[in-house]
Amino acid sequence: MTTTVFTDARIVDPSRSLDEIGTVIVADGKIQAAGASARNQGIPEGADVIDARGKTIMPGLVDARVFVGEPGGEHRETIASAGRAAAAGGVTSIITMPDTDPVIDDVALVEFVLRAARDHAAVNVYPSAAITRGLKGQEMTEFGLLGQAGAVAFTDGRHTISDSSLLRRAMTYARDFGAVIAHETADPYLSGGVMNEGLYASWLGLGGIPREAEIIPLERDLRLARLTQANYHAAKISTAVSADVVSRAKQDGALVTAGVAIHSLALNEHDVGEYRTFFRLAPPLRTEDDRLAMIEALKTGTLDIIVSSHDPQDVDTKRLPFADAAIGAVGLETLLAVGLRLHHNDQVPLLRLVDALSTAPAKIFDLPGGTLKPGAPADLILVDLDHPWVVTETDLHSRSKNSCFEGARLQGKVLQTMVAGRTVFSH
Repeated sequence: MTTTVFTDARIVDPSRSLDEIGTVIVADGKIQAAGASARNQGIPEGADVIDARGKTIMPGLVDARVFVGEPGGEHRETIASAGRAAAAGGVTSIITMPDTDPVIDDVALVEFVLRAARDHAAVNVYPSAAITRGLKGQEMTEFGLLGQAGAVAFTDGRHTISDSSLLRRAMTYARDFGAVIAHETADPYLSGGVMNEGLYASWLGLGGIPREAEIIPLERDLRLARLTQANYHAAKISTAVSADVVSRAKQDGALVTAGVAIHSLALNEHDVGEYRTFFRLAPPLRTEDDRLAMIEALKTGTLDIIVSSHDPQDVDTKRLPFADAAIGAVGLETLLAVGLRLHHNDQVPLLRLVDALSTAPAKIFDLPGGTLKPGAPADLILVDLDHPWVVTETDLHSRSKNSCFEGARLQGKVLQTMVAGRTVFSH
């Protein structure tokens, strides 16, 4: 493989608390050196030299919550198209959800995802497996066999398990296998609405989803996590009270982490506007106070990671009345640029932002990547933090175009994406 040297780059590596101007040397698919000290090593003979002055190199992003259509819904997204979208957005590793047809609840299906990724994906693809068979919340899957086959986490995807006894048992098994339970907390009996419950929903005449729909199952899950001492990950939370609950659980010593969807950091309920179905999301867009609370929780570390919650939906399921439209939006290609709004607005330091997008998810789910340490896989991105661009449907690489940031003016563009030292995207 060709040796590549990036010179005079700003290097941001949260795994080493590093933010400095220096050189990055990539050879044999691995990081050979990265930092100011690498300048003194010289340029290897025959290397490709890239002048990165004014640009930033950071570890490739690790997106821990990505829905794909394959198998069963390839018209919405394939593993290959999700890989192209990820590479364009600077995401070098994705964890796929088991919400497919059939559900990823069997060893053969985990192996199918891994084979399809190996043959067709531009980035690293790590499958998660279902906690319960068919995502029905009734019978546990075979954690041990699924983990051995390559499942990196256990989740019921969009579904929340109502049976507390079953979830307790699942956490106990996950603890014994050293696995992570990643759970979405949305009480099915309180989540019958279509947007955040409040005055604005009333003005629009739409059914509301109260914050308690998220808080009640979250508090239950955190108590079960304390009881079982399992590695529990709250997949995505959206309210100020949820952040407080997670913070208390961490202070109590529970092995708890939490994620937040990028749309919960960048948008609020008023973005729904005049029934714009691309903004029908899960969790629903909350109040501006909740959004600001999410940003503060991310800054302080109460929230560990940011996810795109990439959920492609086709035209037929989105161009419907708001209450009938499918839930979800694509987000792989806009994840970094939207996140950089927090950096440009001086709300979250760049080092902490990159940690939440890359280093922390790699650590939580025990994945390679998320670092520029010498010897690590050369999964990295070259970014122009100040490059302005506008999100357009025609530029999206995903098969589905349901972006809630369509037409948004963003600042920060991925110029090059490397996976294991191989360039998989170049702007």
